[in-house]
Amino acid sequence: MDLGVIRPGDALLWGQACAEPQTLVEALLAERAALSGCRIFVGSSYSGLLRPEHADHLRFTSYCGTGANRALADAGVLDILPAPYSQLGALIRSRRLPCDVALLQVSPPNARGEYSLGLGVEYLAPALELARAVIAEVNDAVPWTHTQPLLRHDDFDLVIESSRAPVELRYGAPGELERRIADHAAQCVPEGATVECGIGALPNAILGALAGRRLDYHSGVICENVRLLDVKRCLGGALMGTRALFDWARENPAVTLASSDVTHGAATLARIERFVAINSAVEVDFTGQVNGEVARASYVGAVGGALDFIRAANQSPGGVSIIALPASRVVERLCGPVSVPRSEAGVFVTEHGAADLRGCTLAERERRMRSISGNS
Repeated sequence: MDLGVIRPGDALLWGQACAEPQTLVEALLAERAALSGCRIFVGSSYSGLLRPEHADHLRFTSYCGTGANRALADAGVLDILPAPYSQLGALIRSRRLPCDVALLQVSPPNARGEYSLGLGVEYLAPALELARAVIAEVNDAVPWTHTQPLLRHDDFDLVIESSRAPVELRYGAPGELERRIADHAAQCVPEGATVECGIGALPNAILGALAGRRLDYHSGVICENVRLLDVKRCLGGALMGTRALFDWARENPAVTLASSDVTHGAATLARIERFVAINSAVEVDFTGQVNGEVARASYVGAVGGALDFIRAANQSPGGVSIIALPASRVVERLCGPVSVPRSEAGVFVTEHGAADLRGCTLAERERRMRSISGNS
């Protein structure tokens, strides 16, 4: 495959998770010796295509250590950008996070000749404003969804066609522990709320516990069990799930995929009432500090969008921040960095119940956190 629009030393980025353009990434890796020095910004990766040995000619940076990125981080070949997700657009526009070439996975065009970004927009939207070149993989297995922006053939400098299943994120059925946590968390979600949900098996299980409820959805990730909700409005940055989710989103007028400037932007979030942010964590301490990044000295998470959404939920009339995790991860002292400060502490949920830290002194916080840690 001719990737002639890419030059040695260029800065590249592409869609993450299910939006990864696999054929283009494979071609880039095969030609990496001729493109030595290229700098790659990668989001969460679950395809397994990127491996530590590819750092012989390429340089990798990411905001996260999720999925296959953990192996890159553990091998010392992944630089971590510990920035809130809401800042990615500004970093790209200021070229502090440069992008010379954007690699896209898009759907075939509709009858009006409009290509959809299909499974993810997020930081691709600001990158498209600045990239010198745009390479599109038109994959006929990608659903046409309502993305902002939609693209025309003239927007692409190079087009290749493919027919391959997008990357899927599958979570097994929740176990007894996850079901108990999910049930406690679901009880904290008010009627008519707008829900945000982070990535992972536990947040997805909580959505399952909310199945059938009339809720709006606003998040970075539209995960598998969103389709079980009775939603009128679903706004997200990317679809991350299985073919069943992709089919549900196909041409669905209730679903919009947008830039991270929109999904995580403070101005947008400030307009949402009864905003409920549901996230998980590596660990939390008795004062309400959250480590969402490092476990056993490995970078496995991210600063990501949790802090953006938690702050918005705390300011939203009728809103609430929920951090859900197993009781074994409630600790006296964190072993990793503080990703969310205790000043933003809301409700913490384990299999033993919920601890609402809002308005609590440090002494009362410790008492309440111990009660859900199983070590009271």
